[in-house]
Amino acid sequence: MNCLFCKLKNNTENYLYENDSWYGIADKYPASPGHSLVILKTHKVSFFELTDHEAADAKDALEHVKKTLDAKHHPDAYNIAVNEGEAAGRTIHHVHFHLIPRYAGKGPKGGIEAIFKGQ
Repeated sequence: MNCLFCKLKNNTENYLYENDSWYGIADKYPASPGHSLVILKTHKVSFFELTDHEAADAKDALEHVKKTLDAKHHPDAYNIAVNEGEAAGRTIHHVHFHLIPRYAGKGPKGGIEAIFKGQ
């Protein structure tokens, strides 16, 4: 398999957090300081393929990565995003969440459409 995220799951020294189903890493191309990815360890393409256990573990992983980012970056808010399909902007076809710290006065305004305007 030629999946970037499947290859990265063996590079544990870069993990921000790990549980049974997910691992968290810093995004290589951050939208803001601290932008991180929470990536499913098992290769699945769609969020809608997750088992109940994987979905519960996703919440756990997102909360732990958030705590790490809170301590290091002190953001004012977060965007949590899943690009579900190529038309939605997904470029790596492996389930993952974007956890994007946001800072007062330095981010998108006007709701979800403003976040993705121009992308």
